[in-house]
Amino acid sequence: MSDPGSTGWTGFFTRPFSDAFHGLDRCLDGGGRALVWVALGLALGWWIYVPFHELLHALACVATGGSVSELQISPLYGGSLLEGLVPWVVSGGEYAGRLSGFDTHGSDAIYLATDFGPYLLTLFPGVWWLRRAGATSKPLLFGASLPVALAPFASLPGDAYEIGSILVTHAGPWSSAAARALLRGDDVGLRFEALRAASSGAGPWIGFALAFLAGALWAWCTYAAGGWISRRLGAPPLAHR
Repeated sequence: MSDPGSTGWTGFFTRPFSDAFHGLDRCLDGGGRALVWVALGLALGWWIYVPFHELLHALACVATGGSVSELQISPLYGGSLLEGLVPWVVSGGEYAGRLSGFDTHGSDAIYLATDFGPYLLTLFPGVWWLRRAGATSKPLLFGASLPVALAPFASLPGDAYEIGSILVTHAGPWSSAAARALLRGDDVGLRFEALRAASSGAGPWIGFALAFLAGALWAWCTYAAGGWISRRLGAPPLAHR
């Protein structure tokens, strides 16, 4: 799905960045102080978004029939507080947040839903929020919208790759149990190291590349879908003034 305000495939791929650039350009009419407000909004938006993102992974898993046993959230992002409120939240871990213990009961539909859950916020209000805040030159709100609207692109080495790997491992030589174990995961770096250690020929590397490309295409499609919803709600793509 391409944004109705874009032009062909070029617009499809450039729209997320042109929205962000033009929104920032409008916010910076306020000068250096406005840039500080954008940065503050970005930091605050990221700090709030990270735990919500991880909680939505868990809720999507449970809502679609899976189960959750452990969700790690760094103390920096409220893990210590949430640990006392949510039974399966654990404060700590190597990442800002990670759903480290969950069971899809063998269902890839539940697996995909678990991955996709947080990106419902990109569909709405993310893209709409970015465009409205940019169009009305509200730097704090614009900065805060960036982590939500652009989350699919921040996830390219993580959730996006994992979504791509789930899809690719339903096809041809990558559908075996061994290939699934090798290619699937939410950390591109770890999958890369696993492939290097396996020394299993070109096939898995092709699957790895295809998984990354499929995840990237998913990221652009998710933003485009959010753009379509945003336009329906009266917030068209941002453009040169």
